[in-house]
Amino acid sequence: MAVVKCPECGKSYNVKDETSGKVKCKCGAVIDVAAAKSTATTTKPGAKPSGSDLDAIKQLKSAYDRIQAEIGKVIVGQDRVVEETLIALFAQGHCLLEGVPGLAKTLLVSSLARALSLSFHRIQFTPDLMPSDITGTEILQEDPETRIREFKFLRGPVFSNMLLADEINRTPPKTQAALLEAMQEKKISIGGDDHMLDLPFLVMATQNPLEQEGTYPLPEAQLDRFLFKVFVDYPTDGEELEIMKRVSSPGFGTGEHSVEPVLSGEEILTLQDVVLRVPVADHVYSYAKKIVRSSRPDQPEAPEFVKNWVSWGAGPRASIYLIIAGKARAILRGQFHVSPEDVSAVALPVLRHRIACNFTAQAEGVTSDTVVQRLLETISKTEKFD
Repeated sequence: MAVVKCPECGKSYNVKDETSGKVKCKCGAVIDVAAAKSTATTTKPGAKPSGSDLDAIKQLKSAYDRIQAEIGKVIVGQDRVVEETLIALFAQGHCLLEGVPGLAKTLLVSSLARALSLSFHRIQFTPDLMPSDITGTEILQEDPETRIREFKFLRGPVFSNMLLADEINRTPPKTQAALLEAMQEKKISIGGDDHMLDLPFLVMATQNPLEQEGTYPLPEAQLDRFLFKVFVDYPTDGEELEIMKRVSSPGFGTGEHSVEPVLSGEEILTLQDVVLRVPVADHVYSYAKKIVRSSRPDQPEAPEFVKNWVSWGAGPRASIYLIIAGKARAILRGQFHVSPEDVSAVALPVLRHRIACNFTAQAEGVTSDTVVQRLLETISKTEKFD
């Protein structure tokens, strides 16, 4: 992965090593990818952190504590959700949030965007939403001086650092698919031109688990694009009391309750590169591989309960995400290497939407979370990855 800059505005973009040709920046300038790569910096996964990397990790640990403090001004509790969201951001992944209405999912995402100095857009997904409502569209415009008419691209809300796709399962598959290219390639193709998205770029999509009438469940291919599926749960008794007192007080969301920025977009891009350079020992790779391969019922290493409860297990993207998310978790906690504990801590949000339980499991009340937890317990008893 290389980072290229626009020659006009200096905006940075991540491009894959095999990408060539020309792409269009948001300022309208055309970037010659091949020429830009000659002066681009390239990230080499697995390289050992340098002295500056160690300083960056210490900086991120300090920033993480401050981000939690800033979010705590408007959000009561939800520490796990905040941590998993930040892990996804620094691992360059996307999050699917699932929870009942009224749990402050939208407020959490917008507050996080303010704490990270990121541009933020929210899209309310509805059955009549069109792909162009997300990506933008071309309009025919006449130049007032030359009277020449030409197409001009009007950017949609996807051109932001943090995009909240609210109730993503309420729009048809055609519109859901409009996000796929943006999530995977960090660009939008319109009218034969590639328009690069602002970096960093993070999609936070929400789902309501209660109402299923008039919804369009996300296909497996799109679910697999999300690094994490995060469950947003009810607050505790004490947290609910604090929410009532805080929100019903005058001046909530302003003054002492307003969120102040902690990190800039450029700092986040630097820290995302540092995450990829965090070293991982061979036994940690083996641990992540064992978890994923054991989730597949047709594999010889799969436990008997997996063969009884699972229709299909997680794919290779899951094992990649276990390592990258483990790296992000490690440096958020100020560690300089990844441990098996980091991998097991991110296993639930990485795997819960990549394991499909069969009818037998559903009849017994078994969920994918149950399968993952049993897998972690079984592997820890039978294998040693210290």
